[in-house]
Amino acid sequence: MATGIACRSDFRYIVTMTREKNRQGTLFQSFGFALEGIVAGIRRERNLRIHLVFAVVVPFVALMLKASPTELALLVLAIAAVIAAELFNAALEATVDLVTLETRPLAKAAKDTAAGAVLVLSIGAAVIGLIVLAPRAMALFSLLR
Repeated sequence: MATGIACRSDFRYIVTMTREKNRQGTLFQSFGFALEGIVAGIRRERNLRIHLVFAVVVPFVALMLKASPTELALLVLAIAAVIAAELFNAALEATVDLVTLETRPLAKAAKDTAAGAVLVLSIGAAVIGLIVLAPRAMALFSLLR
């Protein structure tokens, strides 16, 4: 039966991180920790990598289709929100896994709800992308005929 902590090495990690958090680090160190978290998310989360592909492709397509600065800003905001949601979801899943290794209804509900939030945000971002880019793409294709 799980005791709440997955293994002894996880406990050492928590103690180390707690000590690190209690130290007053520089702003530069804070950004370094944040970047470590982003890199860890990219390494561990397949869906985050998929979203990052769209984060590169969609703004490029928007620039090619001559989207306005406001439209581009909306696209970038939607993309950033989805990526942030994926990172929150990864953090929540890691926390749940740290607390229990057993299959528990509340753990499943927490993970499924967080994943659902990412899905809702992803659909919203896709709709924004279609609203902004579809008319421009259709106009471009009609000119090419």
